[in-house]
Amino acid sequence: PINYACIPKLPIKTLGLSDGEGAGRILHRSKRGWMWNQFFLMEEYTGTDHQYVGKLHSNMDKDDGNVKYVLTGEGAGNLFIIDEKSGDIHATKRLDREEKAMYTLHAKVIDRRTNREMEADTEFNIKIHDINDNEPKFAKEIFFASVPEMSEVGTSVATVTANDADDQTYGNSARLVYSILQGQPYFSVDSENGTIKTALPGMDREVKENYQVVIQAKDMAGQMGGLSGTTTVSITLSDVNDSPPRFANHSFRVTAVESTEVGGAIGRIKADDPDIGRNAEMDYSIVGGHDMFNIITDQTTQEGVLVVRKGLDYEEKRDYEFRVEVRNTYLDARFVHGLQFKDFATVRVTVEDVDEPPVFTRNPYVIEVHEDTAAGSFVGVVSARDPDAESKPVKYSIDRHTDLERLFNIDSVNGSITTLKALDREMSRWHNISVVATEINNPRQTTRVPVFIKVLDVNDNAPEFAMSYDTFVCENVKAGQLIQTISAVDTDEPLVGHKFVFSIAPANPNFTIVDREDNTANILTRRGGFRRREMSMYFLPVVISDNDYPIQSSTSTLIVRVCACDSRGNMQTCNPEVLPFSDGLTTGALVAILLCVVILLMIVVLFAALRRQRKKEPLIISKEDVRDNVVSYNDEGGGEEDTQAFDIGTLRHPEAMDANKMRRDIIPEMLFPYRRSSPTKDHNGDVRDFINGRLQDNDSDPTAPPYDSLATYAYEGSGSLAESLSSLESGATEGDQDYDYLTGWGPPFKKLAEMYVAKSPDRET
Repeated sequence: PINYACIPKLPIKTLGLSDGEGAGRILHRSKRGWMWNQFFLMEEYTGTDHQYVGKLHSNMDKDDGNVKYVLTGEGAGNLFIIDEKSGDIHATKRLDREEKAMYTLHAKVIDRRTNREMEADTEFNIKIHDINDNEPKFAKEIFFASVPEMSEVGTSVATVTANDADDQTYGNSARLVYSILQGQPYFSVDSENGTIKTALPGMDREVKENYQVVIQAKDMAGQMGGLSGTTTVSITLSDVNDSPPRFANHSFRVTAVESTEVGGAIGRIKADDPDIGRNAEMDYSIVGGHDMFNIITDQTTQEGVLVVRKGLDYEEKRDYEFRVEVRNTYLDARFVHGLQFKDFATVRVTVEDVDEPPVFTRNPYVIEVHEDTAAGSFVGVVSARDPDAESKPVKYSIDRHTDLERLFNIDSVNGSITTLKALDREMSRWHNISVVATEINNPRQTTRVPVFIKVLDVNDNAPEFAMSYDTFVCENVKAGQLIQTISAVDTDEPLVGHKFVFSIAPANPNFTIVDREDNTANILTRRGGFRRREMSMYFLPVVISDNDYPIQSSTSTLIVRVCACDSRGNMQTCNPEVLPFSDGLTTGALVAILLCVVILLMIVVLFAALRRQRKKEPLIISKEDVRDNVVSYNDEGGGEEDTQAFDIGTLRHPEAMDANKMRRDIIPEMLFPYRRSSPTKDHNGDVRDFINGRLQDNDSDPTAPPYDSLATYAYEGSGSLAESLSSLESGATEGDQDYDYLTGWGPPFKKLAEMYVAKSPDRET
């Protein structure tokens, strides 16, 4: 067989001959035809020709051209081709081991003449030989890690590893070595596994917190020519409580106004701690405590807030001083030794004065006054003072919203309260008023205090029946029988309680009274044989007295009706029987007759008055006497909108010619209607003076309305046909007038002519 360098030699198998070749003979079988098993091929071939893989050859091939080599399997005919005659295999494309490291193919040997397989199908592999064509790669371009500050040397921070796509089992192409390019001297890296460790002791976060470390991974075991890749690791020093809090200034001065409410903040102080987070949390406290102030910690800003614990008073004390301590809430046992994780500062508080409202000596006031106190009597006094150092004067007043009836008054200077009206405890037992104290120099500073005035009782009301009693006595009653139990009430309230005494006139022949000593009394009959015919109702005066001073008593009348009862004393009827008079008429009949007589008299008087009114002489004696005739019309005009009834212009200008009047029911024939010329400037001076005078009167009138008003005046003009009818231009006496012209005015003016012509001087003469 032909042995090629690229074709491995296979062991030869021996087989026994078949029976046809001779029984009992054992011969050595001829060598197997294939002399290969596996090929190796370099990746990333850069030549221009097809890359030679190897050669297949069978000892069946006599080099006579009758043998044909056939290749099948992965990449056959595409990536790999075979020469049918020689059996040479070539790769047609550039191969990459990282894409596929091995190809499995099948080879056949066929007789060209008979197309029969000369050798059975046999499998072989083409393995791609690796070269160092891939650099190491990290999973991320940047990694983040942290390590506590002040960590010891060699403390593990993080592990970063790279991957190399080259063959791990062949050569050093994928053997990586790690190194640190940036980050010394603070950190180091393990060259084999990529673990980053601290390399410097005492790294302080407060000095430097963040570090950028560059790690390199190189293949070929770090030798020259190896490929490399890098990554960046951002390392942060995490905080530990290695720094105590410190006050930058160990003395603080705070100002507080005295009006600050209890619990109100007056200032803040702050200590510095370079640590962060939980390690920077602080707690403030006052050394030894303080009565007036307290300090609390603001968890958000880590400041100490000074608050008022008790009310401040500038007049009492103006300056305070105390020490404040600050310490960390959480401590780290590794750093406690040798360090004191607390600090102290002195705080001085200065109280500022403010204008405070007046302060009453008591709050509230409770005053007692008797109800019989007369108006103007002294009730009590309230007192207030200005708590400021200047002690400004104060005036007093009563809030009238709390004293709507104006029962009390107060002296604005000394605060004495007096009554304006008499008080009645039975109307109101308590009066709650509010007294206001105001600084005279600053009226905005006011204080009010409630004053409760209790009206004390005085025995000024007499007792009376507790209720209205319906009392009756039976006609068949016997002497000494109980007919009513009475009780009394009194609006007064004596300190020892009520004690009423009941009594009646001792000479009463019908009834008697028995006091039961419990503010009640029994009414008993003194006799029997009551008769409704004789007396249907008895009025029994009962005197009720109290035991307070001064003693008050009243007389209440008990009405006792006489009723008909059965044998067991149950009332049947109480209506009085009608008793006839001697003349046969009852009282009701007499009253009815009297009422009828009064009505008849009233009718007669009314009838006479009406007839008298009808007989009065009429005002007009004859039709011709028209001196005092008044004619009434009930027709209502159309108002200002009725323009059809008359022409208002004619009334305003009586001298207008009749020819110039136009009808309203036809279209006027005149193209240009007649227009009356307004008075000339020479003739309207009196009108102007009149209007100016009216204008001045209205402007100076204090009762004029506060809005503009329009006054219209009609100009009568001059030359009236009727001339002036005014008596202002008449003669000084009636004797200067001549009334003879009245006789020519006709019958309507006959009576007027007779009246005035008869008085003419000529006639009298």
